[in-house]
Amino acid sequence: MVDAVVSYVLKKVGDYLIQEAVFLKEVRNEVESLKNELEWMQCFIKDAEEKQIDDAVIRKWVSDMRDIAYDTEDVLDKFIIKIHGENSSNLLKFDEKEEEKEVGSDSTKTLQVNAGETSNTANPFPVNEGRTSKNRSGFFASIKICSCIFNKNSSNQLEPGRHKLESNDKESVHKESGHQKLVLNDKDSVHKESSHTQSSLYNKGKEKVNLYSIGKEIEALRKRISDLSKKRDLYRLEGVGNKQEGKSNAFNILKELRRAPSFVVEENVVGFEDDAEKLLAKLLDEKEPRRFVISIFGMGGLGKTTLAKKLYHSNEVRNKFDCCAWVSVSQDYRTQDLLRRIIESFKIVNTMEEIEKLSEENLERFLHKSLEGHSYLVVIDDVWQKEAWESLRRAFPDNKNGSRVIITTRIREVAERSDDKTHAHELRFLRSDESWQLFCDKAFRNLNLDEGLEKLGREMVEKCGGLPLAIIVLGGLLSAKNPQEWRVVHDHIWHHLRSESIHISYLLALSFNDLSYQLKLCFLYLGLFPEDFEINVEELIRLLVAEGFILQDEDQVTEDVAKSNLDQLIDRSLIQTEQRYRGRIITCRVHDLLRDLAIQKAKELNFIHIYDEITHSNRSSIVSSCRRQAVYFDSGKCSWLQHCNTISRSLLLFKPEYDLLKKLVTTICTSFRLLRVLHVEGYRGSSPCQSVPKEIGQLIHLKHLGLRNVGIYNLPASLFHLRNLQTLDLYSAKWDLGLSSEVQNLQELRHLIGNFIGPLRIDNLVNLQTLKYVKYECWIKINPEKLVNLRELHIDCYMTVQQKMFVFDSIAKLKSIQILCVKLIGGYSFDSLQPLVHCPCLQDLRLDGKIEKLPGDMHELLPNLAYLSLNNSYLNDDPMPILEKLPSLMVLELFSNVYSGNKMTCTAKGFPRLESLELLVELEEWEVEEGAMPMLRRLMMPEVSNSKLRIVERLRSILVLG
Repeated sequence: MVDAVVSYVLKKVGDYLIQEAVFLKEVRNEVESLKNELEWMQCFIKDAEEKQIDDAVIRKWVSDMRDIAYDTEDVLDKFIIKIHGENSSNLLKFDEKEEEKEVGSDSTKTLQVNAGETSNTANPFPVNEGRTSKNRSGFFASIKICSCIFNKNSSNQLEPGRHKLESNDKESVHKESGHQKLVLNDKDSVHKESSHTQSSLYNKGKEKVNLYSIGKEIEALRKRISDLSKKRDLYRLEGVGNKQEGKSNAFNILKELRRAPSFVVEENVVGFEDDAEKLLAKLLDEKEPRRFVISIFGMGGLGKTTLAKKLYHSNEVRNKFDCCAWVSVSQDYRTQDLLRRIIESFKIVNTMEEIEKLSEENLERFLHKSLEGHSYLVVIDDVWQKEAWESLRRAFPDNKNGSRVIITTRIREVAERSDDKTHAHELRFLRSDESWQLFCDKAFRNLNLDEGLEKLGREMVEKCGGLPLAIIVLGGLLSAKNPQEWRVVHDHIWHHLRSESIHISYLLALSFNDLSYQLKLCFLYLGLFPEDFEINVEELIRLLVAEGFILQDEDQVTEDVAKSNLDQLIDRSLIQTEQRYRGRIITCRVHDLLRDLAIQKAKELNFIHIYDEITHSNRSSIVSSCRRQAVYFDSGKCSWLQHCNTISRSLLLFKPEYDLLKKLVTTICTSFRLLRVLHVEGYRGSSPCQSVPKEIGQLIHLKHLGLRNVGIYNLPASLFHLRNLQTLDLYSAKWDLGLSSEVQNLQELRHLIGNFIGPLRIDNLVNLQTLKYVKYECWIKINPEKLVNLRELHIDCYMTVQQKMFVFDSIAKLKSIQILCVKLIGGYSFDSLQPLVHCPCLQDLRLDGKIEKLPGDMHELLPNLAYLSLNNSYLNDDPMPILEKLPSLMVLELFSNVYSGNKMTCTAKGFPRLESLELLVELEEWEVEEGAMPMLRRLMMPEVSNSKLRIVERLRSILVLG
């Protein structure tokens, strides 16, 4: 896990070397050297972590390496604060004081006889404006001067040159090239001139002080790394980094415990009846004589192996196949070893000595020859890479006699792509009734069920979320407890389950350990969200990008990489999908056991801390170094602030109230200077918070500000100087928000979300990807030509006297637009869709408003359109003959008032890729020809009691009335 933290910090160091090149130039070599040292140590970390289970010394070594990585991040972030934050703040205060002095001294003026000429008087504080990294001679001098400037007792301790100037109080004349400049009160003139000089000197001196400081801190970090390297030898840790020594003994023991033999058959299996019935039909299907693969996939502990055993030992299977074999693969395997074990399981040799010395190629040949002419079934259990079956496939002949292969895996990609011909079956979680039945079979062997125990039991079973392994372990644990002890288990269920069964921790940790470091960070981050919380996927993607967990890809937008990471976690059964809309995953959640795993692993890394007001969970020893915190509020109190960590990079606040949030945000802005993410979920206040405090400008590292539904409609000018801000989400359904022209300063802004009114000066925000929601009268005043990365746009259009037609000419300039949503209110209607031909990336189009007529060549205008939603279109002609030609359309939604007619026709070969159709239009006749909509999986139509509409037979099975 520490490898994930070190990799993350290395990425940040690399980013700083690029982004802050100007300020780091004099310590660039030191920073690069530190980066190099970390990269070398990273080579040993992963192997060390695998061995630390058995060795406390290695655990300490790994822990120290983690702390060095975190401290490296702190040094760099604090340096940036000093350069961009404190320095500018001090100079601002300094200049303000000087301005006040100038305003108050009306009697002392400088009169210029010849405007445009300057004094030849020597500057008492000469400054080399052309300083470079090579010119560092004035380093300590600048430090000394700066310290004098701000020393309270140094106001009168000026250099001799300045004393001489100040002693001349009367008017003097300076001659230069025949011109004269009259100066009244030289003391005041010099004071003004030196004030500017002092400010410049302070800036340069302070910068050098900071560079000197960071140089010393980097050197200290390098020394700590060097000491760690020496300790490898001192404490005989030579094995760290030696791959040939293998993994820890504990790991190997757990691996052997995990291996599931085929001869251990579970009795009274609960659930899976429908799954077993479907898969048994696939196994016995005589219409498909070719060998093919049946894959069972799902989360660890779901019962994939149990279901495979149920099929493997069924009488129908035993009677169908000539021979059967079972082999467990796991993450680390050798193909040669697998082949030997498969041959042994098939029982096609008398003794293993016959094949012990055969090479991998000869083993393949031997197995292939032995199976020729026979129908066979082989179960390959616990597969982690699709290459596992690929390495074995050559040994299994396709005898065209119905031979089958069953693969169990946690990973969707392995399930779906292992073979050319594969049936992938996603195993579901147990239903509530099945979960309770399984629990009762295990828990009430020695106890009588009473009302109190049943209530506690059902609550605990519900927490298991339909995961059979958790229910079985819970039932076995409680069967040995007396009724009084049930409450203790109920209050700390996951702790007791982990303690009761080594299988649970190990089985779930297998999935985590198999992740890349980027996926590990993403998974650990999910632990910040509360139990059973539905996580908005779009918000999660923006958070992950702001955190810096996502590697940049030259060929992909960072948000797309983040989405791909989440898809991988879903495909690996570590995240469950909740709501889907238009073919996309809208929300997701993490099973409580997996969330507990994420929290446990994250705490080992000091990666996250959760403060729950309900349980008052707080461990100050961990809080002191945790960089990411989540707070679950239950009242108006905020005891969390007493234990908070001010060097936190992320704060996620759940369910805060009005008064609390107002106080909190101000405190956060002044105390949490290194913050990158500030995100509020589930605001419970009845009144809007109205404004963001002006102190927000101090958070110069801030990349994500999420104050959704908080009710913000006033923004301070300081917010628009957050040069790193990527996401500004101030959406509130009840409140409109105006933005000042200074929004154009947010050059890194990628996502701008709110109900915006008034002018939007966003023309130059070239990184902007998301803009919602904006009024049409505001949009038409924006020049969209520079919005080259805008991918999602939501426009609300209200009727005005000047214009009643929505034209797409400005939209046509958005070459990257993917999602366009336009809602017309009042007397508006849409003009021709023809300009959209210039939007080649447009995939999702949602139009709410009158359309005179759909273009006949719509399939040529929008060849990549995958999602289309129409509402209140009032079309006179049947839209189906035009829409069915769209070659990429997968989801079609036709809502109320789309079509004024009563008959629709879908012709053969129409809608070749359509998967979902919502037809919420009242029709009397709907003709669907044979071959139309061949891919349709979901059909939704209105429920009308007196409707005489006839639905063709093949569509009735997928019809949903709503």
